[in-house]
Amino acid sequence: MATDFTLSEGANALSPQDMLTLPQPGVPLPNDIGDLAIVPISTHSFQDRKTHKSLSVIALGDGHTYDIPLPDGGDAFWLDSRTIAHVVIKKDTQSLYTIPISTSPLSSDPSSHVGSFPITTASAFRYSPSARRLVFSAYVYPDGLVETVKEQDTAYENRGNSGLVYDEMFERHWDTWVGPKSKALIGVSLTKVGAKWVLGETYVNVLKGTGLSSPVEPFGETNDYDISKTHVIFTAMDPQLPRAVHTRQNIYLVAHDGKDLRQLTSGIQGATHSPVFSPSGDKAAWLELALDGHESDRAKVVIYDLKENVRFTITEDWDRSPDSIIFSPSSALIYATTSDHARIKVFVLAVPPTPPSNTTQTTQPTALTSSGSISGFTPIPGGRATFALSSLTSPNEVYELSGLDAAERDLLAGRKADVKATTDFWFKGTAEGQDTHGYLITPPGFERGVNGKWPAVMLIHGGPEWACFDQWWTWWNPNVFASQGYVVVAINPTGSTSFGQKFTDGVNKNWGGRPIQDLLMGWKYILQEYPEIDQSRTVAAGASYGGYAINWIQGNPELGFGFKALVCHNGMFDTTYDSYATDEPFCFNHGWGGRPWDPAVLEASRKYNPAYTVAKWSTPQLTIHSSKDYRLPESDGIAVFHALQQRGVPSRLLIFPDETHLVLDAGNSLKWHYEVFRWFDQFIGLS
Repeated sequence: MATDFTLSEGANALSPQDMLTLPQPGVPLPNDIGDLAIVPISTHSFQDRKTHKSLSVIALGDGHTYDIPLPDGGDAFWLDSRTIAHVVIKKDTQSLYTIPISTSPLSSDPSSHVGSFPITTASAFRYSPSARRLVFSAYVYPDGLVETVKEQDTAYENRGNSGLVYDEMFERHWDTWVGPKSKALIGVSLTKVGAKWVLGETYVNVLKGTGLSSPVEPFGETNDYDISKTHVIFTAMDPQLPRAVHTRQNIYLVAHDGKDLRQLTSGIQGATHSPVFSPSGDKAAWLELALDGHESDRAKVVIYDLKENVRFTITEDWDRSPDSIIFSPSSALIYATTSDHARIKVFVLAVPPTPPSNTTQTTQPTALTSSGSISGFTPIPGGRATFALSSLTSPNEVYELSGLDAAERDLLAGRKADVKATTDFWFKGTAEGQDTHGYLITPPGFERGVNGKWPAVMLIHGGPEWACFDQWWTWWNPNVFASQGYVVVAINPTGSTSFGQKFTDGVNKNWGGRPIQDLLMGWKYILQEYPEIDQSRTVAAGASYGGYAINWIQGNPELGFGFKALVCHNGMFDTTYDSYATDEPFCFNHGWGGRPWDPAVLEASRKYNPAYTVAKWSTPQLTIHSSKDYRLPESDGIAVFHALQQRGVPSRLLIFPDETHLVLDAGNSLKWHYEVFRWFDQFIGLS
């Protein structure tokens, strides 16, 4: 083994360190009149090993920017067109400050302290100027009071033992053991008196006594609720169902004083997401999955007429799943950020008249964008919108889109725009009636006609209901692999999202079947189309389901991929064991068609179980796992490593004791990249 391995760096290479130290912009948040937007920016420094936070204020139209350093981090949002709220923790106290903004020239005045919160877990802030009310999420104990949290925290920390006792499943989730606290939505008055902002002293937990928790953990934020002048609309797990084996989330409406709680969903659906009010105040909308227990079912747009008490679906026949929705300022349209052919686009749908009763229908969607991945799409006055756009080649950049008023007139008149075609490689896979998609990224200096020169790596995405999108990531970034000298192949096999629900559902009970065949067919297609690839120097890496695929390929050499080395990150070793051990058993229950002890499930699980293929393992493999990964416990990675070692296969284990299903720390990420490329170099050296 070479001991002098170094990562490729240089003007034409995006090294892992380059990628990790690039500024990482968030999504733009425009003010109410649409002339300014704020963008949070994170920049990691390996010199001081810290991630530095700042806020960029952008003048929409001319693009001028003004940066505000945020040495203590925190959350920022608009209170009015010239006042930014900044919530930050200092000396164990979470406080609200205001930052006045001037436009001639673009600048800020010193911040002013408004008040402090009785807790330090406030997050996911929304402010309603019309209600003069600030709403946020925070962790509370069963009494539901934010005022008693600190006292109860002290008592819990000093209880004299570390034992955790559970009488039902869902004892841990993602990276955290479930404790006595849960998330709640808290409201408090926030008003401007003269030139001074005043934070109220009475906090109202609108979920108190309901048994509900929102935002939904582990990833719910402001996308799980919205506020109007009088009410809060939110999604929450059904409190009557065991969370470990169900995904049902209901939509609820409650007044700001916590009264008049009512459920808007039917109660027989699956998960719900992205509840929003219309600016007109007479309608609400959300995304709804039909099947309970299926986290990747097709999401449909549902509208609820708050005056007529009628609920109707408007995308019944649209074979795509929006990720988020928002009404236009006129309330006549809904903008849906939606995955489509491995891009994340913005579609627009006209809001139809309210039918006389609950029903389903389809409004024809029209794509407004065609490339990259959109996030944070927000309409603003003047027929405009702001959003962030990233791609495989660039992190988030802030854009302003104009002409939406004309698009609205066209759409309401029955006219629609053309959609630009994509330009990626497609091949015949296992799906009937449609081709299968993939990306190919070439290294610096690559040229056609020089055959057998370049090593290649296949990157296999997780999920399995997910996709490799035209989107920027700081983990598994294809350009970083390409910059190290590899031709990168990333295929979206059966099970991938954004290609229709039938294609996504094709992975069920078939994890080691159709998806693996798609990967093989796409791989052979690329090797045939690109003779520049040196077929004696090919490798593969995958995470989560992609890690399962690596272990399955490892145990089935007769498939003929021909990889010389493998990397499995947080992958699955034993499908039956993981059906019991995962933090979300519903994932496996749906994916395998039932409970793990059901005879048909046992048969399918054993058919595609890497643990039963160990006798054929022979390819050198690096196994990476995180100790705080509760989706696929670290025992999977250790078992894979032990199997490889006992088989005498060249192998290595990399453990991150402090990481989750993802690797988020910049220093750990740099270590991850170093070990992955060092491992590949050992077997297919680039020199």
